[in-house]
Order: sequence, then C-alpha cells, then structure tokens
Amino acid sequence: MTSVDRAAAPSRVKLVAAFAAIYVIWGSTYLAIKYAVETVPPFFMTGARFLLAGAVLYGWSVLRERVGRSRPTSSSAPSSLDGRRMWRDAFIVGALLIVGGTSLVGWAERTVPSGLASLVLATTPLFMVLLESAETRSRPAPRVLVGVAVGLAGLGVLVAPSFSASGAGASLLGVGALVLSAFLWSVGALYSRRAVAPASPARSTGMQMIAGALLSIVSGFALGEHRGLSLAGITPVSAFALAYLVVAGALIGFTAYLWLMRVSTPSRVATHAYVNPVVAVLLGWAVAGESVTGWTAVAMAVIVAAVVVIVSAPATKATTGTLGTDRQAAPLTTVPVEARTGLAGRARAIIPAWRARATSRTRRLRSQST
Repeated sequence: MTSVDRAAAPSRVKLVAAFAAIYVIWGSTYLAIKYAVETVPPFFMTGARFLLAGAVLYGWSVLRERVGRSRPTSSSAPSSLDGRRMWRDAFIVGALLIVGGTSLVGWAERTVPSGLASLVLATTPLFMVLLESAETRSRPAPRVLVGVAVGLAGLGVLVAPSFSASGAGASLLGVGALVLSAFLWSVGALYSRRAVAPASPARSTGMQMIAGALLSIVSGFALGEHRGLSLAGITPVSAFALAYLVVAGALIGFTAYLWLMRVSTPSRVATHAYVNPVVAVLLGWAVAGESVTGWTAVAMAVIVAAVVVIVSAPATKATTGTLGTDRQAAPLTTVPVEARTGLAGRARAIIPAWRARATSRTRRLRSQST
C-alpha cells in the first residue's frame, strides 16, 4: 500500500477554489488554444507554455529552499538514485498528461470541430472511473455510473446541432487522436497519484511540466512542425493567448488539477470534462459572438445535474487494491521516495523482516544446541 499521510484534510475553501480553477480556467483554454494554434504549431505551442510554467515553478521551489523556508533535512534529502527515479516518473507523467493529453488535443482540433472535440474528450471521466475501478479492484458506485451517463447525454445534446451545420465534418484520424488523448490523460492522472516525486508540490509539478514540455517539443520536431514555424509570423492575438495559457492554463489550472488528484477522488476531479465545454460555449457567445440556443440551455442543465450526481456520490472503498481506501481523505502530500507500490514494494517490506526472524531463530537454535 502506498504510504500517504492522511493526518489532515484540505479545507473546503481550497477545494472550491481548485475546482473553480479547473472548471472555469480550463474551460476558457478552448478559446485560447484556438487563437494560439492559428500561428503557432500545436506541439510547439504546448511545449512552450509548459516549459515556461515548469521553469517558473521549479525555480521558485529552488529559491524557496535556498532562503530556508523549506530547507530539507539531511535525512530527507534524496539520493542520486532517488533523483533519477523522480525524473523518470516526471517524464512518464509528462508524456501522458502533456504530450498525450494536451498536445494531441491541439493537433486534433485542426481537423475536428470544437463541439465534437468536447464530446469526445468528455469520455475522460468514463476512462477515469473504469481505470480507477480496475486499479482498486472495486466496482464504481451506481450513482457515479449514472452521473457519467447523464453527463455524456448532456454533452451529446450540447453538440448535436453542430452535426447538421456546414463544415462540421471531422477526420477519422482526428477523432481517434482525441479518444487516445482522453485515455492517456486518464492513465497519466492516476499514475501521478503514486509517482515518486519530491516532497515539494511546486517542484514536483515543475518537473512534470518541464519533462512533458521537452517531450512535446521533440514530438513537434519529429512531426516537422519546425518547418511551418515563423516567429515573425506569430500574431499578437496568438502571443497573448499563449501567455494566458502559460499563466492561467498551466501555472494555475494544471497545478490545481494535480493537487486535486491527490486530495479528491478521480471521478470527482474528472467532472471538469463536463463543465469545460459549457464554459467554452459561454465564452464563445460572449467573445466570438456565437449564439446560445435552447438546446444549449438544456444541455447545460443536464451537465450540471451530472456533476452534482458524481460529486455527491460517496467515496468507493477498494476491496483489494494497492492504493488503499477512501482516497478523498488524502491530504496534499507527495508520495515519499521510500514508498513503493504493488507486489514488488510489499516484497521489499516483507523479505527483510522475514530474514531477520529467520536469523534470530537460527541463532537461538544454535545457542540451545551448545
């Protein structure tokens, strides 16, 4: 079982603020990404925003440590081996969340309408619930499954008019990329809960951002995006959108998301996939002049109802898992370097004790024979 300190629960104010960040801010990133990718290739755009945000977080954590506010003790300082494991897990999380879950979305939205993209990405809560259930070997609460179904139905109502609109067609490759993105994001979010990481949440998030950004930039070069990138051709609108994505989308939204993944249940955190399209529609109406129809109002009501159903569901306790039970109770902590999960971790904990008992018994038998 993963060793996590459960001594204190996060305050309601922090939870509300964090959920508001991933609901509202991430909903606004749809419009920002649309403007950013007009003159900046998607993988390079994602790599640039997370590289800047990750450097800020990592640098701030180092500076904070040097001034003595969070100076680690000698006993808790990670070894070189632990440092390599931290960066290994940071690259794994970055590859799943940033490259697969973010860069791939920007790439797909070049050929997929935003409404259809929102619907496809709404499968994230379903993937999250199923993966969490398989990981903990427990069945999701019926209320959670009902909430997932209602949320998908609401999003279907939201984007239904787009199928009859002209130019609403989407490439099969783009839709497949969005489905893969939703799956990879879910895997990465769950893996981030048990990843070996520094005790500082800021440094941990910064490392994951830097790792994912570097992988995204490498992917951009592999796809040939550098051939179509022109710094002189970047418009002020795209530059402002990129700056907004760095500050609001990455520094605030992404950090809030990773924090919520440690202190709340994955099914509740995944409700942002239902609310984000609603926020995107409202911003499209306010900023881009898009109309809000009766279908949109009905869809919003259904989506909000789905969120209420999922959030109000009791936490499901695992029967035989490796992550323990009632994840909502876990506070803002990072899994210590010493903690290990799965059968390998249990074996490393059991074998030394078994050897100690065997050695003691052997010595006792020898003393009795002499």
